[in-house]
Amino acid sequence: MRDTTKHQGLRNRLVNVLIKKGITDKKVLQAIKKIPRHLFMDSSFIDFAYQDKAFPILADQTISQPYTVAFQTQLLAIVPKSKVLEIGTGSGYQTAVLLEMKAKVFSIERQQELFKKTKLFLPKLGYKPKALIFGDGYIGLKDEAPFDGIIVTAGAPFVPKPLLSQLKIGGRLVIPVGDKVQIMTLFIRKSEKEFEKHEFGDFRFVPMLKEKN
Repeated sequence: MRDTTKHQGLRNRLVNVLIKKGITDKKVLQAIKKIPRHLFMDSSFIDFAYQDKAFPILADQTISQPYTVAFQTQLLAIVPKSKVLEIGTGSGYQTAVLLEMKAKVFSIERQQELFKKTKLFLPKLGYKPKALIFGDGYIGLKDEAPFDGIIVTAGAPFVPKPLLSQLKIGGRLVIPVGDKVQIMTLFIRKSEKEFEKHEFGDFRFVPMLKEKN
């Protein structure tokens, strides 16, 4: 599979859609403009890769809607060399967006089938996270904490306390919280015990998994 001028044109169109929906972070838009999303998808969905929709991938998971990826990433407020923990590597598309923005990315995936595929696939496109780990996202990655940002790419029934504890002071946790429908939630760590909470409306994610495989 190649990345053609046609694909690049479709990405430009997608970026315009995201701008109209309220995405303003130029670094986020630039990353989405550059990354060949069609390469992250099942071949049967290739023709739809640059629609603003989520699509199925391996293991009953999805590649998130581009607007959702952009919205969550924008909330993280990434600067170059930000240390970011991603919970739910999935196809690796969100990982690639973070890496394009020059973040230092540590990513955890719970589905072994997806983990194996994405660990091999990302380097082929030139994307090299600091670490890609098969493990339980609910417990985070204590050995590498604290993080400037933590992004959860699956619906969490509650906010895992280890994730909050692994944020730097001033760090941000972006997490969709809820069961069938999630509320996109941002926590900003203000001190050792104080967190500022913001909510940004309803989103739909596949559920965050625990104790699988």
